[in-house]
Amino acid sequence: MADDGSWGLSAAEAARAKQRPEAYGTRGMVASAHPAAAFIGLSVLQRGGNAFDAAIAVAAAEGVVLPMKCGLGGDAFVVLHDAKKRETMAFNGSGVAAAGATPEYYASRGHRKMPFTGVHSVSVPGAVSVYEALHQRYCTLPWAELWEPAIRLAEDGLAITAYVGARIADESKLLSQHRHSAAQFLPNGRAPAAGERWCAPDLAKTLRALARAGADAFYRGEIADKMLAFLKSEGALFEADDFARQQAVVYKPIASTYRGLTVYETAPPSQGFLLLEQLNILEGYDLAKYAPFSAERIHRLVEAKKLAFADRNRHAGDPAFVDWPLDLLMSKAHAQRRRAEIDPQRARSPQAAAVPEHGGDTSYFAVADGSGNAVSFIHSLSSSFGSGVVAGETGVTLNNRAGRGFSLDPASANVLAPGRRTMHTLNAYMIFRDGSPWLIGGTPGGDQQTQWSTQVITGVVDHGFSLQQAVDSPRWYSFPGTDPVNIDRPPVVRLEQGVPEASLATLEGYGHAIERLGALAGGGAVQLIEIDGRSGVLRGASDPRPGGLALGF
Repeated sequence: MADDGSWGLSAAEAARAKQRPEAYGTRGMVASAHPAAAFIGLSVLQRGGNAFDAAIAVAAAEGVVLPMKCGLGGDAFVVLHDAKKRETMAFNGSGVAAAGATPEYYASRGHRKMPFTGVHSVSVPGAVSVYEALHQRYCTLPWAELWEPAIRLAEDGLAITAYVGARIADESKLLSQHRHSAAQFLPNGRAPAAGERWCAPDLAKTLRALARAGADAFYRGEIADKMLAFLKSEGALFEADDFARQQAVVYKPIASTYRGLTVYETAPPSQGFLLLEQLNILEGYDLAKYAPFSAERIHRLVEAKKLAFADRNRHAGDPAFVDWPLDLLMSKAHAQRRRAEIDPQRARSPQAAAVPEHGGDTSYFAVADGSGNAVSFIHSLSSSFGSGVVAGETGVTLNNRAGRGFSLDPASANVLAPGRRTMHTLNAYMIFRDGSPWLIGGTPGGDQQTQWSTQVITGVVDHGFSLQQAVDSPRWYSFPGTDPVNIDRPPVVRLEQGVPEASLATLEGYGHAIERLGALAGGGAVQLIEIDGRSGVLRGASDPRPGGLALGF
């Protein structure tokens, strides 16, 4: 064995040996940020369920095993393909601001910006409306059956991973401020340690009620009654109709092309168009001629991000309230004009922002089955544990999407208004080759989501990366992006360990301020599935950063 532990392998062979193996299958594949959720999804596929059945089971399970990231109290966005119907659809599961939520209300109480946590940061949870619409349109297994694994986890308990235990500990101060949150997540007055058993009995009861009575119970029945009673007791501004009117929006996804491939994305208020605009700008460069981690390539990706984000900041809002030129921003002609603004050897300065930037805390997973069905699914509480509030004895952790997304500035495209949806960082993509799904992917990470997805897609398409190589590769992101609090801070590009020092030095010469991060320390949790249209073989890869897993059979 060589001194470096490589057993005499070449550098390329040694690098591959350090990667976790990709998953393979022909009948089904699930890639999730938590191994238990991946196993649950695969078990649904193994007993005859389709990809859509598995997606609901995975989403329900992730809400228990990744409680800081997602759950019944959050939102969800989906892109899917039904092979039998030959249709590709998307789902918007975001909720609205409370009936009494106005800028004047908060200004009269001394607020200059929206409360970031607590009941006034909450919007109506939208995820459950997506589960319902997905099940009604595409699933084959009974609704209640798909919820049973999540119920068992919450009822009987699960062994906390080091990753989840650390996240609970990180937010223990916030959770301890709310009685029901502390009772659920800080048993014995502290965060559960790795390997300890953790249960959520109140959440289990709510999951059982949802499994028994469906989404109607969550928005118009017994669960809604309990959540609303709690929220009003805490001074929140919701009315029963805010919950009762919640429905998922089902639509044809937005799309563009990249090097002959069709890239589908979730439409506004999702910010999926940012991925399409960045790819449109980059399509004008021959990225393959640059080394994957060269300064030349990184510089072009960073500058394309800045331009796309500037367009979002200037225009984007809830399309039900704000008229803005989505088709123009997604066009090739607009990308050509924006590309002309990039100096190949000089960094641009970020432009002023109008909507908040945040890292977020979100979970993304991908599912495919052997019949050609595919699901790209992202769901979130927004920040870690969302509002920090568990809704009384329901066990439901409520999001803080209203607090993170809305502005109190009347000139903002995202000014707060009753019944309005805020712009969302959540987005999920699916790439088609020759008219069929080829690559299913996404990642959590707030404003970093589309930056990282751009890096993954161009790595696979332009540089021939394997799925796991694309997932494991060092990442970077440009900061700040859109947060008014941070916009005056000096701009910086944050890069994980593994980018060559020569590239960092060249980037600094271009005018980029550089911040070095540790190995795999940049964040995100990319999940990828590739479908070979000729052989039917499925490949999956899961990000090592959160400790997820891809499983196939």
